[in-house]
Amino acid sequence: MTTPAGTPIDVLLVEDDPGDELMTREAFEDNKIGNTLHVARDGEEALDFLYRRGAHTDVPQPDLILLDLNLPKYDGRQVLEKIKSDPALSHIPVVVLTTSAAEEDILRSYKLHANAYVTKPVDLNQFIAAVRQIDDFFVQVVRLPRQNG
Repeated sequence: MTTPAGTPIDVLLVEDDPGDELMTREAFEDNKIGNTLHVARDGEEALDFLYRRGAHTDVPQPDLILLDLNLPKYDGRQVLEKIKSDPALSHIPVVVLTTSAAEEDILRSYKLHANAYVTKPVDLNQFIAAVRQIDDFFVQVVRLPRQNG
């Protein structure tokens, strides 16, 4: 089953910076679609969310993951590799959303099968605009696979 364009989705934001989390929340809340934004603040919590372990046993499987690369416990590269190597998770689109503009990070992320790589703008308005564009693209333009449970 696919998500009809414009249908709200569950988004997992994997972000350890409270300021970036707040800006991302603001961008989603100000946008016209009421997506549900879940937050994991480190790589370990992200994997617990995805595998529904511990405090995350009743969470939905996300339709989209926004993943920072520089995270405590497991970094974003490790999380991305785990997601894309697991047949139960590999279909979930992962957008790397990070401060790094390093060519090696971009290349490695795509080699690990990231669906997109976005460098976080430092300007607040540009950051919010970038998150809104990601949201618009994955909600309004593309069709996402839906999982049953």
